[in-house]
Amino acid sequence: MESPVLSGVRARLQRDAWLYYAVLGYTLLGMLFLLAAGDLRGSSHAVYVLPAIKAFLIFMPLVALGYDASRVVLRVDQRRRLAFSRVLTPERFASLAAGIILMAGLTVFQGTFTTIKTALPQLSGGFPHDRVQADIDAMLFFGTDPWRLFHAVGGNAVVRTIVEFNYNVMWFAACYGVLFFVATSPRADGVRTRYLAMFLFTWIVCGNILAGLFLSAGPAFYGQVTGDHLRFADQLAFLAESQWRNSAAAYQSYLWSLHDSGRLGIGGGISAFPSVHVALVMMNALFVFEVSRRWGLAAFAYVAFILFSSVYLGWHYAIDGLASIAVVTAGHLAVRRLLRGPRAAAEPPPGRPEAPVPRA
Repeated sequence: MESPVLSGVRARLQRDAWLYYAVLGYTLLGMLFLLAAGDLRGSSHAVYVLPAIKAFLIFMPLVALGYDASRVVLRVDQRRRLAFSRVLTPERFASLAAGIILMAGLTVFQGTFTTIKTALPQLSGGFPHDRVQADIDAMLFFGTDPWRLFHAVGGNAVVRTIVEFNYNVMWFAACYGVLFFVATSPRADGVRTRYLAMFLFTWIVCGNILAGLFLSAGPAFYGQVTGDHLRFADQLAFLAESQWRNSAAAYQSYLWSLHDSGRLGIGGGISAFPSVHVALVMMNALFVFEVSRRWGLAAFAYVAFILFSSVYLGWHYAIDGLASIAVVTAGHLAVRRLLRGPRAAAEPPPGRPEAPVPRA
């Protein structure tokens, strides 16, 4: 007889089959597209294998199980055994195992995304939209590039360090931590399908399709792609003063070296419009707001902070983040309507029989 854990894993893998087919289809279409376009530099999939093993097979599962165990160990009354039976269940281990397999599938997706993104400048003939997008930004801010306003109120080393640490470190922990929770926790079953669908939508629509149609490099690389090195020179000089390993200047130098040499690497590829950084936190904020208005408002405040940071650090024009917010909001509403989101909370976990639905 099959164990409850194996049975649960099998049920979850069947339930997630749509995502594996979507990743496979996206990868095949992406590779065929690059082949037809004559981009034969190879794929970025291999560079994600070791980081994915460290993050999704070792570190995050240990954190998740440690948190679950702490909910039992920290109990001081006589109900610890009951707590153990309710927290560390076969369903929990099945969900964790199936979720780790799903994260492996999403690692393939990430490799495909980076491969396509890296090829966009070659396929688009460079970065043709930076001047227009920077000018739109200046028009929206009454004739001034917005970074000048942001640096006027926060142009010091302390603010810069805080913004860099959040944008370049905490953002990854928050976004991929939430993704891992949704993929591996039975408590997220009510939104699992919608969340994963929106995750794919955000990366593909914002990071590939719209990025390819309106390809721009962003303020950090404005001089290299337009020949105008003066417009953002003061901003880049300020950012270059930061010498620590997670500084914006360090990452920007790394990305440009990949682009300039034609090499493939983790996070490779340059595109500013629209901002995937803003898009992912906006996606999370919309889901949080469905659960809690208070925490949802805090999540929207974080979206505003990431939008501010993306301009402050020279990664994006302001319109990049504003466009992301609009696109992700429209996508969220469409996916919720398509998948009947309000009913999702009543969806039973995999392997459990559904309650009969009364017919009119």
